[in-house]
Amino acid sequence: MPPADPTAHTGAAVPATADANAGAGSNARFSAGSYAGFGAGVDADPGADAGAGGLGEDTMDLRLPDELFALVADEPSDNHGARRPDQDTAQPSVSIATTREASVSSVPSLVLAEGDLLDRVADWGPTDTPVGVFQLVPVRVERDLPLISRWMNDPAAAAFWGLSGPQNVTEDHVLTQLAGDGRSVPCIGVLDGTPMSYWEIYRADLDPLARRYPARPHDTGLHLLVGGVADRGRGLGGLLLRAVADLVLVRRPSCARLIAEPDIRNTPSIAAFLTAGFRFSAEVDLPDKRAALMVRDRALRHLL
Repeated sequence: MPPADPTAHTGAAVPATADANAGAGSNARFSAGSYAGFGAGVDADPGADAGAGGLGEDTMDLRLPDELFALVADEPSDNHGARRPDQDTAQPSVSIATTREASVSSVPSLVLAEGDLLDRVADWGPTDTPVGVFQLVPVRVERDLPLISRWMNDPAAAAFWGLSGPQNVTEDHVLTQLAGDGRSVPCIGVLDGTPMSYWEIYRADLDPLARRYPARPHDTGLHLLVGGVADRGRGLGGLLLRAVADLVLVRRPSCARLIAEPDIRNTPSIAAFLTAGFRFSAEVDLPDKRAALMVRDRALRHLL
């Protein structure tokens, strides 16, 4: 499960699933050509209020997604058919040494195929926000790793993400996702041509988090780290969370809910999610924190 992150309404440290503003990373402007696909339009919402689930009822949906059955069938086991202890993670076990040598082009075809687990994040395109044109661009290690690592080494980010230190610490984290089955897609958030945030869009229903709440098929989770110091304290977290949540609901018609799990101590992060139309659902104990489970329902999209 991805870590918590910091958000920036107040400039204080915030957790991973928040409108994080950690990081003293550079705000150097990138040309549009640096990020493939930037400038493509966003389609109109094809039935934004459609989807499973009632008006935010946190009840168990027992219809499991087909992908889950496939993943369970392929899951490594011991000689008795039981899960090995080292398989208790959202991401499949990979050899980091081997992964680091692999190029991004070697990512399993499932990640890049039509109808992948997150409906082709790379094709979602830009969206207009009150603060400019924003786009999620899937991470390319050779291009983005130095910037992400600088952001992760800011004390506000390090406190919640736990990825400070040498660049290879962040590299291992990102490569594990890129070498996985596509249930988590790391992205750079580009605002008016400037890379300014790090995101992880993930399938919450296929994550260990799903054991801690009544997950429904295609629940989609968000983690956010706002990296640039100049972008802190401006309320960007809440605005961008709302924009990305809307984008998910447009691009993933099968998704009825968005999920986030900021640290319960991170008041600015929780406030950012509330600003973005999420509601507080429950407190959940996770391996690394006590979290506030935040939920945004498709059915309430135009009311919050």
